Amino acid sequence: MKTIHLTLDSKNRITLTKLLPNNSISSFRAYSQDYKIILEPLVEIPAKEAWLYKNKNALNKVQKGLTQNGAIRRGSFAKYVD
Repeated sequence: MKTIHLTLDSKNRITLTKLLPNNSISSFRAYSQDYKIILEPLVEIPAKEAWLYKNKNALNKVQKGLTQNGAIRRGSFAKYVD
């Protein structure tokens, strides 16, 4: 776990950029637990792609396809060439 010391700025704010990974985090879910403030990074999904995450069967098929090496043999297409 990465731990750093954060101090308040002149307006009593803290900057979390040193703790963020290099990707597209767009917001945080914040909650408190046992006297701790916990921030969970979130990434937004475009509305036109959200259906995939709701359809577990389709999501599993996409994930399976992404793990395959892509070397599908389709045979010769020579007969279609003029």
